[in-house]
Amino acid sequence: MPKIDITSLPVDSRTNYPEPLNRAVLGRSRKRLGVAAGLEQFGVNLTTLTPGAASALRHWHEKEDELVYILEGEMVLVEDGGETVLRAGDAAGFKADVPNGHHLINKSDRDAVYLEIGTRSKHERAEYPDVDLLVIRDEKGARYMHKDGRPYSK
Repeated sequence: MPKIDITSLPVDSRTNYPEPLNRAVLGRSRKRLGVAAGLEQFGVNLTTLTPGAASALRHWHEKEDELVYILEGEMVLVEDGGETVLRAGDAAGFKADVPNGHHLINKSDRDAVYLEIGTRSKHERAEYPDVDLLVIRDEKGARYMHKDGRPYSK
């Protein structure tokens, strides 16, 4: 397996969330390790959250498992059942098709870094319990929809 030169990977701070929902993840940046390795079955990202940034909008996946492992700093895991502080060395996992909306928020005063690992399913539906949003991915591609089925306009 070829070594990945992490320092040379581009930093990806974009989001596809529609306005104004995209503001929650301002301050999130990723280095896409799985893409750099050519992986197709699962993704691996080295992700940094600046103070105040969230990893995503609170969500859950029908088909994709997720795991996070905290490398540096401190974050708060927000789930349906409440909040849990995660520090370097802690991990959390989210099984597919378990409707437990979750995300990480950096409530500290310094950057936090973690690995995020997850399935890459060709067909997926992600639910966002706190906002009028869902994601559909199928043979037509990925798209953001209102919960009533209307697409978000670009």
